[in-house]
Amino acid sequence: MSRVPDFSAQVAEQAVHWLMEMQQGTLTPRQQQAWQQWLDAHSEHRRAWEHIQRVNQRLRGVSSPLAHAALNGPKSSSRRQTLKLLLILGAGSAVTWSVREHNPLPALLADYRSPVGERRTVALGAGNQLQLNTASAADVDGVQRLIRLREGEILLTAAQAFEVHTAQGVLKTQAARLNVRQFADRTQVALFEGQVELISHERAPMRLPVARQLSFSATSISETQPLDANSGAWADGMLVAAHMRLGDFLEELGRYRRGQLHCDANVADLLISGTYPLDDSERILDLLQISLPVKVRRFTRYWVSVEARV
Repeated sequence: MSRVPDFSAQVAEQAVHWLMEMQQGTLTPRQQQAWQQWLDAHSEHRRAWEHIQRVNQRLRGVSSPLAHAALNGPKSSSRRQTLKLLLILGAGSAVTWSVREHNPLPALLADYRSPVGERRTVALGAGNQLQLNTASAADVDGVQRLIRLREGEILLTAAQAFEVHTAQGVLKTQAARLNVRQFADRTQVALFEGQVELISHERAPMRLPVARQLSFSATSISETQPLDANSGAWADGMLVAAHMRLGDFLEELGRYRRGQLHCDANVADLLISGTYPLDDSERILDLLQISLPVKVRRFTRYWVSVEARV
């Protein structure tokens, strides 16, 4: 059995995009340049690319429904998702995978999921509500009032006591409204109202003050900070920037788009402020060219670069 690859689902999505582009025909010089920039940008990208090449080669020698869907399906979201799933599952298990035997991706099997660029609201009864941000997944036990955040970000409005479990610890709430975001190595929590007690794996329990936020890992907890301008704004479909670095802004915006949104180092430290609607990321990119000395280069639909205006 192959191990689960050491790259993220987002990088897998990008690798799938480039594979599909190449399968449609020879890349243009601009596309070839964009692919090479992506490949060289991070070792994680190269690992994903080498891995998908192995997966693709193995699929061509195997007859299975998954292999057929990945190799022969139309250029569509379903084919993209099949390729992405096979890529993350691994070259060895791609055509023999069984959820019952391997169960390699709990996030894919979560009770509630939201795809990239979409948000979802789930009524939990008795005045409790769970909102999922883009590319998020969570399991919910309504009887135990327990939520397990598998990936992404949630906003919980709880009239009753709930427990929110993340990879780094547990948040015990009392009639609270809080935002919880799962990063690869830490959890970020912002408390808007109510009571929340943080129980991390290696630290004594602590109470989080209202209108504050912090991050915690399995072994450490940051100092609490005031809520930032963008805390929870996604639930209203907005991205709020208050003197935010352009590089950070585009990284945040990139969560709501498929593919890669690249920021050139020459413009990454430009500051941006404003309130932007998340449902129209193309409009946001157009506005950047008006408000900042930048240009937006679209190599493909899924590869966009923001660079200095010459």
